[in-house]
Amino acid sequence: MILIADSGSTKTDWCVVEHGQLLQQLSTGGINPFFQSEEEISREIQTSLIPFISSRQFDTVHFYGAGCAFPDKIETVRRAIATHLQVAGNIEVSTDMLAAARGLCGHQAGIACILGTGSNSCYYNGTEIVNNVSPLGFILGDEGSGAVLGKLFIGNLLKNQMPAGLKEEFLHTYGLTPADIIDRVYRQPFPNRFLASLSPFLAQHIDLPEIHDMTLRSFVDFLKRNVMQYNYQQTPVHFIGSVAFYYKPILTEAAEMCGIRLGNIVKSPMQGLMHYHQTVLITQ
Repeated sequence: MILIADSGSTKTDWCVVEHGQLLQQLSTGGINPFFQSEEEISREIQTSLIPFISSRQFDTVHFYGAGCAFPDKIETVRRAIATHLQVAGNIEVSTDMLAAARGLCGHQAGIACILGTGSNSCYYNGTEIVNNVSPLGFILGDEGSGAVLGKLFIGNLLKNQMPAGLKEEFLHTYGLTPADIIDRVYRQPFPNRFLASLSPFLAQHIDLPEIHDMTLRSFVDFLKRNVMQYNYQQTPVHFIGSVAFYYKPILTEAAEMCGIRLGNIVKSPMQGLMHYHQTVLITQ
């Protein structure tokens, strides 16, 4: 029996799998060791996972998460998991980028991209990630992500660059004032989550030229500043994440503008990850 986790900054999906069959699936809050201490991660596992999971004993655990790119961060997550679960074999802690690559490409070479709360990309040779353009986070990078789309939208909205009446509709819908927004972005934790949470409002108003064009430009920026640094002419480009999934028509438009051939576009890597780890077990 194995446990697979796919964690972003907003939420973590956990799947209990045995012989390639999904036994249980549940979600907890996002786990990111860049923003959370080992104690905070342990508390999230203890309160949101342990009371609801069907077993605490596993052969292996495979945790894929945002912020799990450096040895000290990996060890932080590994210790937090080991505190609460009994694992006979390995606790593998890897990046969410590797989860996307394995889930999208399996054992084939390809370019794998994430468009969710944040954004990222890599060239994957079928075994490992061999090239990665740093996403740089939502302040310096993360083009095309939910956080950046929210940032662009809020900036345009509060500077009166959106159609008349949209500001009032938005503030009423979310129960916010401009002062509340400033507080959420500059003073409260996880501003990227807050900004990404505005994506449903954008999706509902995507037919407005101002929002359509803003979204299209951000996707083109993502492709030009990230994907086009890989061998994209010879390799399909796959996408994972809620933004890629729900904004597929505009993402397709951006890819056509850049001469990029799209592959799979899915919301979650979990199905692909279950298949990947099952095939690994078979070959071992």
